[in-house]
Amino acid sequence: MRDHDPMRCILPASLLDKLARSDDAAVRAAALDAMALDNRFRIARAESAARIGGRTAARVTFARIGGQSHRTIYDQQNGSNQSLGTVIRAEGQAAVDDVAINEAYDGLGHTYEYYWATFQRDSVDGQGRSLNGCIHFGQDYPNAFWDGHAMFFGDGDGQFLTRTTAGIDVIGHELTHGVTQYEANLVYSGQSGALNESISDVFGIQVKQRALGLDSETSDWLIGADIVGPALQPALRSMKDPGQANPHDDQPADMDGYVPGGDVHTNSGIPNRAFYLVSSKLGGNAWDAAGPIWYATLRDNRLNPTATFQEFARLTLANAQQAYGQQGAEADAVSAAWDTVKVPL
Repeated sequence: MRDHDPMRCILPASLLDKLARSDDAAVRAAALDAMALDNRFRIARAESAARIGGRTAARVTFARIGGQSHRTIYDQQNGSNQSLGTVIRAEGQAAVDDVAINEAYDGLGHTYEYYWATFQRDSVDGQGRSLNGCIHFGQDYPNAFWDGHAMFFGDGDGQFLTRTTAGIDVIGHELTHGVTQYEANLVYSGQSGALNESISDVFGIQVKQRALGLDSETSDWLIGADIVGPALQPALRSMKDPGQANPHDDQPADMDGYVPGGDVHTNSGIPNRAFYLVSSKLGGNAWDAAGPIWYATLRDNRLNPTATFQEFARLTLANAQQAYGQQGAEADAVSAAWDTVKVPL
């Protein structure tokens, strides 16, 4: 059965499962509480995703000129239901005293601005969809997720995650799940699921780099460094050095370490590193060439929902050659990167 569940949490279920077996009672309790809350919403969100998935290329609207986001921030007041909550800041309104409100508002804006400035993509669906952020979700909830309609932010439990609104890359990551859903709708299991997760990391890190003025050399290439608690320091994942982000990081750096049947957050380290290698070799901003190659591949009609790493890699090379030339530095960088992570072209 294909899994198009859009509830892709930044803290993966496999890691929560591991932490639920911890000898530390506080860590164990926090993990079990988070798992229980996560599981309550998966069925409804899976049904929603099945209705949404598909390419945007065939959908055209003449009702809107892009370039301006439409953000609304809601306060869940530590509730855990599916309603959005109370509106506390809308597009164009001034900052308020609650730092989480302002972080969510700004993070949604940075993500919109990245996609518009780089690709002229008007929001996650390419059609100007409103961006809704729901803060203070759950009681000390250590996660953040996009459910196909809105982004939900937990305040963190102090063990795994702190205030999740603080992660610009986290917001970019989660909203990119929406972009992927509207484009390739990659099945969330196996290699296609790992690609789904990797694509969110690829664009999430670029959102952060652009917002903070970082290039391929000055970026730390860490995902979630701004939201992790003491149990997961210094970050959730490293695109530069998969497997080295925290004591529980089990990501492989190449296909020699690929885990058959492994969690999608685990095997995503392989394509993550490939993107880092391309960006690093080309230098400058990741969105100058590497980002557009990955984006063109995500939107490529030849990319199937069940794509393997090899199929995705071959399309990145084809798109690099088409955009920058058969013998260009970009195509060479793409080829070398996939060779390094041992994905054959």
